[in-house]
Amino acid sequence: MRWMMSGVGVVVAMLGAFGQIPSPIPSPSSKPKPDANAGQDAPPNASSKPKPDANSGQDANSGPGANAAVGEATPRGRAMIRAWMRAQADQVAKACLADVKTLAQWQAKRPELKRQLFEMMGLDPLPAKTDLRVTIVEKLDQPKYTIEKLHFQSMPGVYVTGNLYIPKPAPKHAPTILYVCGHADIQKNGVFFGNKTADAYQAYPARFAEQGYVALAIDTLQLGEIRGLHHGTYRLGMWWWPSLGYTPAGIELWNAIRALDYLETRPEVDAKRFGVTGRSGGGATSWWLAAADERIQCAVPVAGIADMIAQLSEGIEPRLKEGVIAGHCDCMFFVNTYRWDFAQVAAMIAPRPLLLGNSDADPIFPVPGYRRLADQVRPLYALHQAADHFALLETVGVHQDTPALQQGTFDWFQRWLKNDPTKVTVTPFVPMPPEKLKVVTAIPADSINATLHEQFRKPANWEIPSENVAAWWNERSQSARNQLRRQVFRNWPVGDALPKCVPAGEMIHDGIRLQAFDLTTEPGIELRLWLMMAETVKQPKFVVMNALDDREFVEWCADLGAPFAPLLQSKVDTDDAARRKTQRQLSQQFQLAMAAIVPRGMGPTRWAKIGSVDETQMRRRFPLIGQSWEGQQVWDIQAALRALQQIPSCKDVPRWVQGHRDLAVLALYAGMDDPLVKRFDLWNPPTSHRTGAHLLNVLTICDVPQAMAMALPKKVIVYVEDAMQEARWDWVRRLQTAIGQTGFSVRIVPAKK
Repeated sequence: MRWMMSGVGVVVAMLGAFGQIPSPIPSPSSKPKPDANAGQDAPPNASSKPKPDANSGQDANSGPGANAAVGEATPRGRAMIRAWMRAQADQVAKACLADVKTLAQWQAKRPELKRQLFEMMGLDPLPAKTDLRVTIVEKLDQPKYTIEKLHFQSMPGVYVTGNLYIPKPAPKHAPTILYVCGHADIQKNGVFFGNKTADAYQAYPARFAEQGYVALAIDTLQLGEIRGLHHGTYRLGMWWWPSLGYTPAGIELWNAIRALDYLETRPEVDAKRFGVTGRSGGGATSWWLAAADERIQCAVPVAGIADMIAQLSEGIEPRLKEGVIAGHCDCMFFVNTYRWDFAQVAAMIAPRPLLLGNSDADPIFPVPGYRRLADQVRPLYALHQAADHFALLETVGVHQDTPALQQGTFDWFQRWLKNDPTKVTVTPFVPMPPEKLKVVTAIPADSINATLHEQFRKPANWEIPSENVAAWWNERSQSARNQLRRQVFRNWPVGDALPKCVPAGEMIHDGIRLQAFDLTTEPGIELRLWLMMAETVKQPKFVVMNALDDREFVEWCADLGAPFAPLLQSKVDTDDAARRKTQRQLSQQFQLAMAAIVPRGMGPTRWAKIGSVDETQMRRRFPLIGQSWEGQQVWDIQAALRALQQIPSCKDVPRWVQGHRDLAVLALYAGMDDPLVKRFDLWNPPTSHRTGAHLLNVLTICDVPQAMAMALPKKVIVYVEDAMQEARWDWVRRLQTAIGQTGFSVRIVPAKK
């Protein structure tokens, strides 16, 4: 009898731990891992599929008898997530700036909004402004300007390479433009020249210099001379990035802030007349910088923005029909804890002059997405009596740097930084060879660019003090619980009403009663809750709630067998009477009931094949609405626990909760504050949110061991396969000894060979 995966074997082990019954349990068989590809929307010439950073813990191991295509998308799941995601985008759009009716209201809100922006960019608190260590490598003499090839360190070891264009003759206190580059991979024979050397990107600072501006063009981290990483979630499965509140957009913003710090030191620069512009990824950075730093007096983000509806659910080009996020790098987005729409970023710039430059056939910045945004921003500029300080420039073209966009950009800066409304004459430009503009000949030995994503944000430190541990723990754990509510589960549905739980059917076979309930955990998310017990058990003494992932759902179906298939929402081919007999006997002997829930996006509601590009792109949407997939699964499990109160046989009956792998951790969070939950049995959970159970912002607050300890004094039992895994839970055991608790334990259950 193989019940370990779906529940009864676990109960055998749990009860056996109290000496009630023997406790030999079958272990999970070794099964192949799912396709690990997390590659996203790769360019046409991409031939390799990088492995993800870490196992998600939700693999597609197929078990006997159920769901022939385990881990495959289901039509129901696809339809559910599309409709739900659109509803979420609509909610964000509706709330954006809706409570701002007067300028006084906006001015009162703005300081907190600015703090939120920095937090969502991973910059709260701001890093220290350390010595920039500017190095001017070479000066290139051109007829109308000089180019200084330079690099600076935005923080120790973080190198930013750039070209500074200074008009001839060298001015004093000239208006100055920071040009932030978009995505352009300029390299030859493995030598990286930086995106600042792309023809389109070097043209802007050169022309600005010809027009009398000082202009600094800087490389991005991903495509610069000294490279780092932007594609953590886009391509490499690094779902711990949003768990740590990390986004490469924050790095690019910080590098731009430090670029302004450097420009302020130059005698040629008028620091009261800073402007910023850039296209595509540089358009996004322009956007962030102008919102975050009031030193920017004029901004022109070009092809760098669209609203949340466009990002999440409404593209135009077929490959982006379900949202243009699939066409964008991680550097385009914040970790949207506070559920901003992008118009709110523009609002932070008001009343400073802001021109949005876009093209009418741009597939990744569709027309409705930027027009809706502009319509939301205009009223705020009007409140400032500065309606003419905001404009939308819509030109004919695709995602390219068109002459009309160039003309509009130069005219806008001339109007607002030079107070000159005349039209700029845009001169022809002959690009320089990238080799001429390259700054470094070798990567500096102390550079941390390549690993910056590992170091920029630090996880919470939970070192146990040497004395007064109980007082420290009481204060620290309560603070962590509060932070979890504010920063991890902040955007759960509002209200304390019980979830909608409607009977969907009941079957009795071989002495087993299976009840099914249709459970609406929130509007648009409709799952199924099952309750199984022996036919003779009318009032169970306790209920074991099973949080099932794809693999465990297969086993749940197989253990019940084909006769129960009509209630299981799954094809079940096997029929094992011996398994059902064991279920019935255990339920009768211990007067227990087994409940089960498969949270959203798995089993019957799986919306994308495990490891597919579709799954990756759907995961990426959640941080943009202030959530994570796993965080909403915690809500689903919690809703299932609350729904038991609506079932007469389960009302006020003590619960035990169990799960496997990632679902073990999610079940822990779901039940830790439920007074009816007395015990957790957690099988092979990840030891860190870095490797599984990826919750938004959680690593800035706590990690899995601390969550285990927060569940005390409830009983928490972790089942692992060997002594090495057992040792990884030493922190919890040390803490519980120091505070006089006894509820946590680890048990070794070797994997079946």
